[in-house]
Amino acid sequence: MDNILIRVHESYRWVVAVCDTDVFGRKLVDSGVGSRQSAVEGQEGESRRVLDVSGDFFKGEEFNEIEARGEIVRCANEDATFNFVGKDSVELAKELGIVKDEGVMEIEGVPVALVLL
Repeated sequence: MDNILIRVHESYRWVVAVCDTDVFGRKLVDSGVGSRQSAVEGQEGESRRVLDVSGDFFKGEEFNEIEARGEIVRCANEDATFNFVGKDSVELAKELGIVKDEGVMEIEGVPVALVLL
């Protein structure tokens, strides 16, 4: 497992951004996720998902697996919300029981999970 970046945004409720170091700096785009009907023009179009993992939101402290595990548990104990991006981050969240398989989507082949505890 590569290192993981974790950034805790403290407010009324903590928002925790967790991403694999190899994903940070990328802009993930899936186009053609599914077709939708345009309400305005009545034309069929494609929807798309975009996730920018290059900004300050995900730019956090670097942790190894053991440290990341402890930090995620600490944040979960504070009833945080989480944004997990990347294979290792999502797998760790699943191991900790924070994420289930059905809560994981992929954008450009990268696993992503959003969690409200």
